[in-house]
Amino acid sequence: MTGASGFTGKHVVSKLREIGAVPNALLAPLENLEELDHEIGNSAPDFVIHLAGIANVAYSDNLEFYRVNVLGTTNLLDVLSRRCTGLKQVLIASSANVYGNAENSPIDEDTSTSPLNHYATSKVAMELLSRTWLGRLPIAFTRPFNYTGVGQSEAFLIPKVVGHFVRRESEISLGNLNVTREFNDVRMIAEAYVGLLQNAVIGEIYNLCSGHGHTLHEVLDLLERLTGTQISVKVDQALVRPNELSVLIGNPAKLNRTVSELTQYPLENTLTWMLGL
Repeated sequence: MTGASGFTGKHVVSKLREIGAVPNALLAPLENLEELDHEIGNSAPDFVIHLAGIANVAYSDNLEFYRVNVLGTTNLLDVLSRRCTGLKQVLIASSANVYGNAENSPIDEDTSTSPLNHYATSKVAMELLSRTWLGRLPIAFTRPFNYTGVGQSEAFLIPKVVGHFVRRESEISLGNLNVTREFNDVRMIAEAYVGLLQNAVIGEIYNLCSGHGHTLHEVLDLLERLTGTQISVKVDQALVRPNELSVLIGNPAKLNRTVSELTQYPLENTLTWMLGL
């Protein structure tokens, strides 16, 4: 498992242990073929979940998106194809950002990709290159929509806003407020990864989503109600991203057909958990 110590990875590790699986964290840097070869060759995995990568759209080094998300992934697949026989599933995490500002919503897996930033473009490139290994490896792909939860860095939107409410700060600077997103719970996403590891069809793409969108204004209003605190919101133009996606909501039908009985967490439940209430 790559990215096991990250935000998502920790929750996936917990879910894997609940079903009696033994998760092993890959520690070798994805950019180092020699270390990857040594570590993977000694581990003999049955399943692989590839979560590692740069996930922050606002990351400052554009080239790093490609070095890590694209070249790092191809290094991993190269070593797996040479060193591992009998793999049952290789699950690769992409992103719903690959859809860009899709014309139709909710978005299903057949929607054309139209990336609008380096992060999303690197994920499209990663998916396309990964498909060249399909004859050698049992690969399936996930495209997670926005999700959050305890342990996510305040470099991300919802933890940043929650942190301001927890600290009872009087003002917060944000970018574009006129966006609609799914703000799913990482615990549901972790369940989905574990279910797909067992049930995903080779070569298929799965949106990790709920189909429920929320505006940022809804999030702020809900946090005010839960905490009894009001915060003044300042729109900082420096935080307004070029080519910001206005709406990003997925169609969960394919996921729900493949992984049954995913636990649904209403946004209020997730925010209450993050607030520590």
